[in-house]
Amino acid sequence: MRRGRIQTIFAAGAIALAIAATATSAGGRAPTNRFATELLEVHNSERSQFGAPELQWSQKLAREAQQWAHVLAREGRMRHASNDERSGAGENLWMGQAGAYSARYMVEAFAAEKRHFKPGTFPHISRTGNWRDVGHYTQVVWHGTREVGCAVARNQSDDFLVCRYWPAGNTYGAEVKRLARR
Repeated sequence: MRRGRIQTIFAAGAIALAIAATATSAGGRAPTNRFATELLEVHNSERSQFGAPELQWSQKLAREAQQWAHVLAREGRMRHASNDERSGAGENLWMGQAGAYSARYMVEAFAAEKRHFKPGTFPHISRTGNWRDVGHYTQVVWHGTREVGCAVARNQSDDFLVCRYWPAGNTYGAEVKRLARR
């Protein structure tokens, strides 16, 4: 089995099959399907361990993520949307064999970068000396981020997860530190 991959950047011809990760309740703040609920729960579990406030689900971000996930599935490769295309939102990307991975696994791939994290002023937050080695993780746990919306699209071989964050994290000059566990 191929392992999932994540794409690094902060501030993929096949038929795309969407996995319904964008449905929300009438208020637009809580996902109503299990996949999206799990995505949000794993994000918030990581944030709790870090001492960051919980994220709210954003239907707007999820719709935008779905549109981009379809682009990636059609192209069969990962690439980040430009800052303008994502209206300044943060973005984490993941891809892996179609149908082989859970929502939990996908988000935990971002969180696995915490092994390289060190508190500091962005971009000096990685034990490796390269902030891109922790950039997915720090976007997940960024204290100033309040909303997330994610979606998955599938082509003949892979699933493409796109998560969008508002406001975006990984801001140059910002202090990044783990707070006491809640």
